[in-house]
Amino acid sequence: MPGSTPHSPELPPAASRGRRGDVARGSWLVVALLLLGVSAAVVGIWFQRQQTRRCLEFYGPAAARRITSGASVELLVVRPGSGPRSLAAVSSLDVSDAPGLVHLRRGLVEDANFSWNGGDGPTGGAAGRGAAAPRPRDAWDVALVFRDRAGLEETAVVLDFDGDGGALAVVGRQGWIGLGRIGPGLETWIRDSVRRAGRDGEAAQARPAAAGESR
Repeated sequence: MPGSTPHSPELPPAASRGRRGDVARGSWLVVALLLLGVSAAVVGIWFQRQQTRRCLEFYGPAAARRITSGASVELLVVRPGSGPRSLAAVSSLDVSDAPGLVHLRRGLVEDANFSWNGGDGPTGGAAGRGAAAPRPRDAWDVALVFRDRAGLEETAVVLDFDGDGGALAVVGRQGWIGLGRIGPGLETWIRDSVRRAGRDGEAAQARPAAAGESR
């Protein structure tokens, strides 16, 4: 209106300003929590990777996946085969549902459970594939064979429970690693699985080793 003074900008009511401030603070809190969650996930992945790095290199990524999540697991008692580096199975036992297998799988891919300086020499190869000198074929006692759901792909590891702490090797790959602190528990688990199968009347069938060669 003529002669009137311009109106000053009006502020919204105090209650409205408070609600907007609460929304803004809530949005920043959500963003902060999301960033915290992402950071924790990244740190967790990095930490897990550090715990399993040497095992992944030793087994190979595909073999490590079968060890941790293969659909079936078979326990073989082995002896030297007819070939110069081959092993044959004396008997076999399905341990896919054996108690403690989940913990065993996890333990088999944790670096701290193994001795990375084998009894026959230092760790060999850039990928950390265990001691370079091969163990004799008759040293290996049993094998664990991990298969995918279709049964088309498998990973076999052979185990030696001797007096120097024992050893583990992946069939078809060079080198071996000392069993380290996983050795006593692993041997006990295998012995209990065999005893349980015998008590339940499960027959162990002799068959050629799926493992082929081991060094």
